[in-house]
Amino acid sequence: MLHDVVIVGGGPAGLSAALNLGRARRRVLLCDSGPRRNAAAEHVHGFVTRDGITPKEFRALARQQLEPYPNVEVRDVRVDAISGERGAFQVRVGPASVQARRILLCTGLVDELPEVEGFRELWGHAIVQCPYCHGWEARDRRFAYWATNPEQLEFALLLRGWTNQVTLLTDGKYAVSAEVATRLASAGVRLEERAIRRLSAKLSEPPRLEQVEFVTGEPLPLDLLFAHPAQRQVETVRELDLALDPSGFLLIDEQRRETSRSGIYAGGDLITRAQGVVIAASSAMLAAAALNHGLTVELAISGELP
Repeated sequence: MLHDVVIVGGGPAGLSAALNLGRARRRVLLCDSGPRRNAAAEHVHGFVTRDGITPKEFRALARQQLEPYPNVEVRDVRVDAISGERGAFQVRVGPASVQARRILLCTGLVDELPEVEGFRELWGHAIVQCPYCHGWEARDRRFAYWATNPEQLEFALLLRGWTNQVTLLTDGKYAVSAEVATRLASAGVRLEERAIRRLSAKLSEPPRLEQVEFVTGEPLPLDLLFAHPAQRQVETVRELDLALDPSGFLLIDEQRRETSRSGIYAGGDLITRAQGVVIAASSAMLAAAALNHGLTVELAISGELP
């Protein structure tokens, strides 16, 4: 069977796209496989009507809401390769191959975590990316932000909205200008430029951050660390050789939501550093709507619609 759309990725972005394309009467195959990027996350926050839901519950409910649409199929399979062109893509899913008129990439990204002792164990628990997702529960406690480059320094100022105890960590990788240091100090943000040796965790379930230990000097007691590690596209996306921006995110046409390859669209975390469940779902909905508009017009003009 020729699918109108194959969606690669079954997180909030892919599920949102599948729902909206299903309601548009498109024949959709949603392929979901592999570990979740936010596998360590305990709750979803900031999604109206779903604040506090667990990621597992969120996905189960979303899949349940796809069931009334017989034109939407969900498979727990990995997409291994995509070939062909607009209107006639070949998608290898496990041992099988399917055809699709369009491809919608909702794969998310892979976080490349720093090789610092304690980071991987604390990631998603006491080391997080988004204050809108995690700030409220830890409000008025001790925050720090690990800025891996000077372009990220401004983020530390944002954290002041949740606590008056904010420290900016540079890990000794670059110098902070006097002007920026003054700006941070005037906002009540402490600057810590020592190199980081390890992150010490409390023995609990889930693990909790106790302090940051430096190569020299006294440790910094801490409750919550914010960080934005480097990210890369998943292998299936990388093999498509699509255009990326300087930060490695997929470039899309802002109106058509199409990548540099005709017929391949994208939505969710893989196109932006502004990442979160509600943002990803919204982004993919816009991509689905743009895709559906173009495809519907094409099929109507060609006489392929009933």
